Amino acid sequence: MSGRTQLMWDEAVTGYDFGPDHPMDPIRLALTRRLVDAFGLDKGVEVVAAKPAGDSTLRLVHRQDYIEAVKAASADPEAARGAYGIGTTDDPAFAGMHEVSAMIAGQSVGAAEAVWRGEALHAVNFAGGLHHAMPGGASGFCIYNDASLAIARLLELGAERIAYIDVDVHHGDGVQAAFWEDPRVLTISLHEHPRTLFPQTGWPEETGADAAEGSAVNLALPAGTGDAGWLRAFHAVVPELVADFRPQVLVTQHGADTHFEDPLAHLAVSLDAQRAVQVACHELAHEYADGRWIALGGGGYAVVEVVPRSWTHLVAIAAGREIAPETMIPEGWRQEVFARTRQLAPARMTDGRWPVSYADWEAGYDPADRLDQAVLATRRAVFPLRGLLA
Repeated sequence: MSGRTQLMWDEAVTGYDFGPDHPMDPIRLALTRRLVDAFGLDKGVEVVAAKPAGDSTLRLVHRQDYIEAVKAASADPEAARGAYGIGTTDDPAFAGMHEVSAMIAGQSVGAAEAVWRGEALHAVNFAGGLHHAMPGGASGFCIYNDASLAIARLLELGAERIAYIDVDVHHGDGVQAAFWEDPRVLTISLHEHPRTLFPQTGWPEETGADAAEGSAVNLALPAGTGDAGWLRAFHAVVPELVADFRPQVLVTQHGADTHFEDPLAHLAVSLDAQRAVQVACHELAHEYADGRWIALGGGGYAVVEVVPRSWTHLVAIAAGREIAPETMIPEGWRQEVFARTRQLAPARMTDGRWPVSYADWEAGYDPADRLDQAVLATRRAVFPLRGLLA
């Protein structure tokens, strides 16, 4: 198996553009790619442009009638009126939407193929992680569910145990739905509580169906959760489940919208805590999945302040060239950010909170604490189904 890391990238993914007033500004992808280059990380990875996902690949997750609806809206955006979730405020139609969505999906599928076949040990597609798209409809800024497609392709290639960890602030509902009845896929989502945030799913009681009961895990965190609570929750649930499941491949989604600067949600997580979870996922891949790791992007709407730094850390970790949090950001990148956005770029690869500390779950819990209540709810809902002590 190659120890090399692939960075999946085609400039065409920056065409995933819902319009000037939409929060998912594709400049976040362009600025991330430029920051990766500014740190010289492109020299430490193999940059690969995979082919777009074709219809047969898309059908691994999506219905053909939905694919045809996306194609129709892509050719004539004005005709989209909300059918299949296309032409809505969240998912407005735009020219070429099928082509660019298939391109993003193709990068994640290509990452899955490279890792499974041993052409790479790690692969990153930060344009991916579009986890809300459903088999028959668009949702939450997501047209095709590249994360689900990558997992489905791994299953098609012969994988028998795949763990998916989603740390986006929003519930990974589309991926959960795709594998709700499939015990070969363990989906774990840490997200803001559905009482206070879209898509209003991801309750701890959602645990999977039939033979897959216990294969869907949801940790719904109270609004306002910060670094210490977020990391405490992650480590109280995720490593034990991954250790028990022993995946052959780890797929992780790293939406950056947990950050306290993000305008669309209500957690209070720093860049430093995001980096800590990225490091933890990398370590879990090596400890339990022979290093096979596919890392995806996701949400993130602080498109200058947060997203490029977070996902550049992700690429650096995957490349084995970690960037120290206190590192100054190259001035050329900061100047480019101002020229393109008229916003002042951050100066360092930290929010000043590294190293991030948290209280270990094994040391005890407080039954009156809202975060600990959330962790307990998840452990009690899922752990016994997997033969583990809650």
